[in-house]
Amino acid sequence: MKFDEIQLRLLEEVADLHGVPEGAYNIRSDSTAIGRRSTEHIVITPKTEVSGIDIHIAPNTVNESVHIPVVLTKSGLKEVVYNDFYVGEGADVLIVAGCGIDNCGNGDSQHDGVHRFFLEKGAKVRYVEKHYGSGTGAGKRILNPVTEAYLEEGAEMTMEMVQIKGVDDTVRTTVAKLKANAKLVVRERLMTHDNQKAVSTYDVILEGEGASADVVSRSVAKGDSFQKFDAKITGNAPCYGHTECDSIIMDNGKILAVPGLQANHVDASLLHEAAIGKIAGEQIIKLMTLGLTEQEAEEQIVSGFLR
Repeated sequence: MKFDEIQLRLLEEVADLHGVPEGAYNIRSDSTAIGRRSTEHIVITPKTEVSGIDIHIAPNTVNESVHIPVVLTKSGLKEVVYNDFYVGEGADVLIVAGCGIDNCGNGDSQHDGVHRFFLEKGAKVRYVEKHYGSGTGAGKRILNPVTEAYLEEGAEMTMEMVQIKGVDDTVRTTVAKLKANAKLVVRERLMTHDNQKAVSTYDVILEGEGASADVVSRSVAKGDSFQKFDAKITGNAPCYGHTECDSIIMDNGKILAVPGLQANHVDASLLHEAAIGKIAGEQIIKLMTLGLTEQEAEEQIVSGFLR
């Protein structure tokens, strides 16, 4: 499997890959699978009725990973991909996804990925999803990820959702249902600039006793960009849920945070926090006294905030 310069750059941005990864993988480029490998405990098979793959992870699989990055380099290309993950009881694995679009033409390029996760009892998944856009064309770079997570008793899932450059329009939809003692942790990092738009929607249902969810978004809106963070947690049992939106607004950016908490049980403990504001002037002055320009100081603060 050989990669050209653009593919390599995109794979490095969205999956930290410098070549073929170890373990199981499925690499997709311009609507075609250009490489796939299963392992003894992780089996990847293509779907037959729609575009996408099924990933079956055997029970008690630990210290293994699966990479499924997507890159688009052709202007005007639009695709919808469906990937389903079946994670066996007691497994503990890393799943790295992500999509990079390089658009140097006038047509809009768009990738809509639908990922569904089915975690059996006691399974643990760390899921990393990075989105990135580049290219000099007038066509847009559009990414609309849909993530569904269904956690059985005692299952745990940590999601790292990152988009910090180059995506013109995105609607990010996450749905999760948790049974007893299941745990969901989400860490979203997002930056928009120019006229970009980003909408993040979370709908988490805590069904079982002892279930918990912690959804935190950190974002920066620059230029004339717009962001919306819409997070809802429903507690149907004795449980704990927390959502937090912490955002920096710059230039003419606009940010809308929409909290949603619904308690259907007297012992459901649910909390929402939101903070939106500009960079404090004293932070910039302090860095400028160290020799940085005002622009360099802002960049340093934003980089640290999104780390």
